Amino acid sequence: MPLTCRGRVRGQEPSRGDVDDALGKFSLTLIDSLDTLVVLNKTKEFEDAVRKVLRDVNLDNDVVVSVFETNIRVLGGLLGGHSLAIMLKEKGEYMQWYNDELLQMAKQLGYKLLPAFNTTSGLPYPRINLKFGIRKPEARTGTETDTCTACAGTLILEFAALSRFTGATIFEEYARKALDFLWEKRQRSSNLVGVTINIHTGDWVRKDSGVGAGIDSYYEYLLKAYVLLGDDSFLERFNTHYDAIMRYISQPPLLLDVHIHKPMLNARTWMDALLAFFPGLQVLKGDIRPAIETHEMLYQVIKKHNFLPEAFTTDFRVHWAQHPLRPEFAESTYFLYKATGDPYYLEVGKTLIENLNKYARVPCGFAAMKDVRTGSHEDRMDSFFLAEMFKYLYLLFADKEDIIFDIEDYIFTTEAHLLPLWLSTTNQSMSKKNTTSEYTELDDSNFDWTCPNTQILFPNDPLYAQSIREPLKNVVDKSCPRGIIRVREESFRSGAKPPLRARDFMATNPEHLEILKKMGVSLIHLKDGRVQLVQHAIQAASSIDAEDGLRFMQEMIELSSQQQKEQQLPPRAVQIVSHPFFGRVVLTAGPAQFGLDLSKHKETRGFVASSKPYNGCSELTNPEAVMGKIALIQRGQCMFAEKARNIQNAGAIGGIVIDDNEGSSSDTAPLFQMAGDGKDTDDIKIPMLFLFSKEGSIILDAIREYEEVEVLLSDKAKDRAAILKGKMIPSYIINSNPEMENEEQPSSENDSQNQSAEQMTSISQEIDLIDQESLEETSLNSHPESLSPADTDNAASVSPSEQNSNPAENHETTSLDGECTDLDNQLQEQSETEEDSSPNVSWGKKVQPIDSILADWNEDIEAFEMMEKDEL
Repeated sequence: MPLTCRGRVRGQEPSRGDVDDALGKFSLTLIDSLDTLVVLNKTKEFEDAVRKVLRDVNLDNDVVVSVFETNIRVLGGLLGGHSLAIMLKEKGEYMQWYNDELLQMAKQLGYKLLPAFNTTSGLPYPRINLKFGIRKPEARTGTETDTCTACAGTLILEFAALSRFTGATIFEEYARKALDFLWEKRQRSSNLVGVTINIHTGDWVRKDSGVGAGIDSYYEYLLKAYVLLGDDSFLERFNTHYDAIMRYISQPPLLLDVHIHKPMLNARTWMDALLAFFPGLQVLKGDIRPAIETHEMLYQVIKKHNFLPEAFTTDFRVHWAQHPLRPEFAESTYFLYKATGDPYYLEVGKTLIENLNKYARVPCGFAAMKDVRTGSHEDRMDSFFLAEMFKYLYLLFADKEDIIFDIEDYIFTTEAHLLPLWLSTTNQSMSKKNTTSEYTELDDSNFDWTCPNTQILFPNDPLYAQSIREPLKNVVDKSCPRGIIRVREESFRSGAKPPLRARDFMATNPEHLEILKKMGVSLIHLKDGRVQLVQHAIQAASSIDAEDGLRFMQEMIELSSQQQKEQQLPPRAVQIVSHPFFGRVVLTAGPAQFGLDLSKHKETRGFVASSKPYNGCSELTNPEAVMGKIALIQRGQCMFAEKARNIQNAGAIGGIVIDDNEGSSSDTAPLFQMAGDGKDTDDIKIPMLFLFSKEGSIILDAIREYEEVEVLLSDKAKDRAAILKGKMIPSYIINSNPEMENEEQPSSENDSQNQSAEQMTSISQEIDLIDQESLEETSLNSHPESLSPADTDNAASVSPSEQNSNPAENHETTSLDGECTDLDNQLQEQSETEEDSSPNVSWGKKVQPIDSILADWNEDIEAFEMMEKDEL
């Protein structure tokens, strides 16, 4: 506990839940860091530490612990310490008194863990009581039914090493049986495994699959078991899984969870930090290119936050902000440097060390980050920090002569403990190779480079790794436009068209609709005029078309959630200036990213007239009616820019687009900003503004009652004195925009929408569309008014009309820069909006006396102050 400067003892501190299952009152950090001392050439300290372990550590405690954590940290720590103790003893200077005491402790612990395997499947219970075992009343455990795949599949290295060190084959046999059962229960069509499994029935409880939390070290131990034990069956299993991972989960540089039964469907839209180990495993596999790509993406996330968030979304926003000083990224950095010899990875390591010292170091150690965005600390320094992080960072910079033994003679466990490779020929288990399942012959290169000679494949040529990293150097800043997704190159070369990309989609294009149908994507017309996209993979013409459809849906969601980086345009004003309003009615209007910029040019004043057709999507049939006037047009059926061109060609001096979604109002919706059509819009010279339905109906009602209605389009409301020379009458603002004259109006909806989107575990989101040109220039946000979850498992809704190339609302998203809107501020702004929009104006009545208006305002202010006092 580095903030309070004392050790964390189980039962003496408030329980932290499952996290405390790693603590067994057995001096966890001391044991876990034994072999780190030898790597750091602290041999005297190592000898002292071993004596302390033998003198003080008790393994017979009445404590319920995690079988998985106890195995990798304590059993692994004891075996790693034993491995280096006998190495030092052979060298003749240190540990001459050592007589396998650590190994005897490891064997004692191994026997304490064996009762956990007393299940019909051979999969271990997730927890065990060190003193009383399983299922006894005093054990307080043994009722669990589920365990994670990694929990059951990350035992073989430690248990096999224990068997081969001691000659007791039972440990390796139990670990092999658990691995065999997991292999048998893999999903046969996808060759993937789920996250959690029932230890009695073998049924998958969580059927999502990835390479992060819950599964990660299962894959790692299959490959490393082959390296340590020399059993080809482990390599065959690993390669079968690896082919599935690269086929379904790997979407370079991303690694996204999928459903094991429907591997072309993503199971979630975020990634967890534990997958950072995977590039290191790919190096051991010999598949360098995707390792470099994923590592580079992770490094850019780290550069944004100083540390890797515990989880982040596919568009690189923070999902879980904690960082418990995990070492997986440092591990992959070490292996990539060894494979490529590229000094770039030394710079990466230097960054890690500098960030640790600058942001995590405290007087009594290194404190975990409670929130990477704020830099707040947590009173926690897990044992893996010293066991792994220190080890990998030291080895990254160490020359060969800095290490007193040959590191190449050992393999790293998942906790970075060192096991000697000579165990492969010692006390070999007589366990038969699993022959119950046939292995699929894979027609790819996954078998070509297993256990490669890196000096031949990658002869220390830094340019090799650099050439792979270069296209990814801005992948996080650009919110990953997914331009490097694997593509069916053979199909393209044979003349087939590339798959439809989300940025190119037009809902009014019949050819695009036909392509969607082929991909299993159908359209559902909603009552509010929008179109919902729903994908059913089984309805696709082929598996390739289904995968294209999935990618299309994912791109839709990503494009909708990308951040808007260019400066947002402030709201504009539509002011009714004719009789009997005289400027008293001001409507908040959304700006356009094309046409006359009202902030730089004089306001536009004119009478309004409805265009025919009302949607303005074709040549106007009433040009004489809108000539010299401000045209009213309805949203829908075509692009905003097309509407502007049509009314401009008819002679209009400006345009007001009124939302076709009945009941919409700027009282409740964030500012809407009209985008162009992805083409050059310099030909549009007139100002264009957008009104929601409620505000637009005010103008339409005024036309019906007074026929001639004159309005002023401007960047902000004009004082009535400037409109009507005479005595001053306050402008009454109809719409809820108390910050009308400010440059920006923060929105409170976006964060909640983002939170909602992050919590969804299926692809379900409503989207407005974005074109390629805008993607190349800037990262984008979705239209908030079309960003609500759909009821379908894999659905995305798009507006068939204004498929905005650059959706821009005046609000911010919680981003990798740590920019987030404070909830209290959001609520305060919302309350200001509600308070300001409460008065209703009837222009058929006389204007209120100024004393009455001021009295109303004072009541509003008092109410708002009371809300502030109650913290809203």
